[in-house]
Amino acid sequence: MHELSTPVGPLGPLLAHQTGRPVFKSHQIADLLARRRYDVVHFHNISLLGPGVLEIATPGASPVKLYTAHEHWLVCPTHVLWKFNRELCERPQCLLCTLQTRRPPQAWRYTGALDRAARHVHQFIVPSRFAARSHAERGFGPSMTTLPYFVDRADRDWQAPEPRLQDRPYFLFVGRLEAIKGLQALVAAWSKVPDFDLLVAGAGDHGSDLRAQAAANTRVRFLGHVPQHALGALYVHAVACIVPSLVYETFGLIVIEAFMRKTPVIARDRGGLTEIVDDSGGGILFRTEEELLTAIDRLGRAPEERTRLGERGYGAFLRFWSREAHMKQYYGLVEQTARTALGRAPWQE
Repeated sequence: MHELSTPVGPLGPLLAHQTGRPVFKSHQIADLLARRRYDVVHFHNISLLGPGVLEIATPGASPVKLYTAHEHWLVCPTHVLWKFNRELCERPQCLLCTLQTRRPPQAWRYTGALDRAARHVHQFIVPSRFAARSHAERGFGPSMTTLPYFVDRADRDWQAPEPRLQDRPYFLFVGRLEAIKGLQALVAAWSKVPDFDLLVAGAGDHGSDLRAQAAANTRVRFLGHVPQHALGALYVHAVACIVPSLVYETFGLIVIEAFMRKTPVIARDRGGLTEIVDDSGGGILFRTEEELLTAIDRLGRAPEERTRLGERGYGAFLRFWSREAHMKQYYGLVEQTARTALGRAPWQE
């Protein structure tokens, strides 16, 4: 790992945000790329470097250049297609949206800079078919291929889990406590769930508001930040993990973390979440509060159904979202891209 620094401190990322170029960092990056012969250059989350970083030349033999779009930054200045901080973005109004959400507008987005920079990338990657469609629908030109995320199953905590945190049956929420994650809707619905608790693992800026909202309901418990090694037992003993995100998630890492522990999910029927649940058969999708409550009651009162969905999710996890499945697909993608873009795979010569 090589840290990048600038003589102007926080002004560096701000300049990159505004100009679309890695101001004060381009020479450092170029120097790092010149130190050795790279086979692959893979870009991730370049929002504070700008699309200009894609154009930095690599001396010598050309490497395969890949770019993974983890969010919607390529087509959305706020990254998450959440318009005006209150609704799904169905019809983009980017300039007005950035102003209303108190972000400085990015003039480079209106100059064709991204299109020019994208020509330097051989293959763009997204974690779901939904994400590929959503980019294309919003005008992103280059084709995108799908490479789902993975979770390493080296920690087989579901085979010998830690004891239950409590005796009462519970459903689980895991994630950042932000408004876009939809936990407020879950807390509101829990006043109608008399027989099961809701455990919340996570922290975030919206935490105090959510605790105030749930103050009168003793069946909602906030656990704060839970380290990764302690999450396994929470997943294993949960009736199900609920993912109520309001935005168009490009994937849904929490879902496959649950599947790895043979725990089914109840997820909002939206974005990449829909795709994972449909592909696996390991959960239930909901759109309304009534459908959410029905799913909670269904899994809470039918242990055999909970087990059946959990086994389906685990089977799909092994096929699609394990480390082994991911790396096989990743290396295949690298070789295929090299042969298509360069006519050969240089590292095999």
